[in-house]
Amino acid sequence: MAYQVFDSYAGQYDAWYDTEAGKAIFAMEVDCLKPFLNGYSRPYLEVGVGSGRFAESLGIEYGIDPARAMVHMARTREIKVTKASAEKLPFPDNMFGGLLLAFTLCFLGNPQKALLEASRVLQPVGGLVLGIILRDSPWADYYNNKGRAGHPIYSKARFLSINEVEALLGQYGFKVVGYRSTLFQPPGQRTYQCESPVSGYQKSANFIAVDSSKTTD
Repeated sequence: MAYQVFDSYAGQYDAWYDTEAGKAIFAMEVDCLKPFLNGYSRPYLEVGVGSGRFAESLGIEYGIDPARAMVHMARTREIKVTKASAEKLPFPDNMFGGLLLAFTLCFLGNPQKALLEASRVLQPVGGLVLGIILRDSPWADYYNNKGRAGHPIYSKARFLSINEVEALLGQYGFKVVGYRSTLFQPPGQRTYQCESPVSGYQKSANFIAVDSSKTTD
């Protein structure tokens, strides 16, 4: 299972966010996601909360992750975290106003079931926000090359196209209502300049925030 590698490399994963490049890129990603998530009522849940960096910065109260080491890290950031999978969320129906999946979709074994679960625990007027790297972008190619070279984390990733993301959301209970784009700089640099997010889907961007509302059909 993909999550097992996050148990083994949790420390290395989390340490990247404290590098010079990591700090700048993370700030851009948070800036891109925040307006979409804040458009929904609380409480919020992050599915695939990891070490809790996004949840902490975005004020997300709840999180789940299947990797025990990540759960422990996220709890130190004062997030209410449960060890669980995206395909079986341990929450009642209609509990949350907003859900976040940041870099989680590409690691899910069964994204279809995960989206059905996300829809189940969302309130009728709730929304799902995705933070994604799309297939064929420079950063996806960069990570795919790392995966082919044996990188323990990126060898598990499966990046989707924008059309695949839209189709998946539409088929399993969500309607895309907006995009925000950032990270136009190429991968592999030691330093990055912070960029302001751009409204809409920009093909030249490497990080895309997707705002999708729960459908009632």
